[in-house]
Amino acid sequence: MLSSAFLITITIVVLAVCFDFINGFHDSANAIATSVSTRVLSMRSAVIMSAALNFLGAFINDKVAKTVGDGIVNPFQISPKVIIVALIAAILWDLITWYIGIPSSSSHALIGGLIGAAVVYKSSFSVVNWPTFLERVVVWLFMSAIIGFIVGYIIMIALQWILRKSRPSTVTKFFSKAQIASAMLMALNHGGNDAQKSMGVITMALMSSGALATFTVPNWVKAICALAMALGTSFGGYKIIKTMGMNMARLAPVNGFAAETGAAAVIFTATMFHAPVSTTQIISTSIMGVAASNRMSSVRWMLAKDIVVAWVITMPVCALMAGGLTFLVKLF
Repeated sequence: MLSSAFLITITIVVLAVCFDFINGFHDSANAIATSVSTRVLSMRSAVIMSAALNFLGAFINDKVAKTVGDGIVNPFQISPKVIIVALIAAILWDLITWYIGIPSSSSHALIGGLIGAAVVYKSSFSVVNWPTFLERVVVWLFMSAIIGFIVGYIIMIALQWILRKSRPSTVTKFFSKAQIASAMLMALNHGGNDAQKSMGVITMALMSSGALATFTVPNWVKAICALAMALGTSFGGYKIIKTMGMNMARLAPVNGFAAETGAAAVIFTATMFHAPVSTTQIISTSIMGVAASNRMSSVRWMLAKDIVVAWVITMPVCALMAGGLTFLVKLF
């Protein structure tokens, strides 16, 4: 007879894998939106490339996983049911924003869900490690968006100066190839940051259930999370790709290269600082910065406003959703 603790842990693993899969097709636009919109890659080629590099990126390190699984909420102070509720809230939010075609942050949805569920479960705000939350989540929430815009803007200005005497046809031909490399770099870093969130949650569940005494991500957890994200990415996410790569600003291959290179650099830096950032947010603001380098009116600011609103409300909405679900679980 299987114990209830074992069944709950298996449930968490399944939900985390589902979250990773949904994160893959929800956030597949992060790596390939600009490449598809500039027609450097076909949708099929871009998705296959992104899936493969998302898989490889998931094995880079587990620093972000530790922040999510052990840094924000103490796994020994909560029930595994809290993690189940947090995952359900994050999955629901991802599906809602994917359906309406708004790029939101799966990372912030999960973190918001964890905080809301944990606070209601313990009936105390002290269960959350607020200094770590502020330093590695809130600060990076705003800083990464600003840096993404600035880096995209600066790279594009620099390229415009370097290429000022080049023929447009030569520039397009060269960056049609170079953008493939920048898309690969973006996909690798996307996997390196985003897949770690699910790794962190599963390891958190293993600690909460007593299966692990210290936070160490097992190799089998890395493998299934990497595979789930790669499979999710292979399903694409055309609605969000259209929003980011086609509707937000008009992009040429050189613009796509600048946006992807800048975003990849920011995501890699955040990963080295153990920060679970929104890759969606960073590539979006990098695209805005690249477009604004030409003129500010090149960015469709009304659409950008809707995206920013989605970023701002993601964590509190998911915290409220998870908190409400946890209250119902405690009640019944």
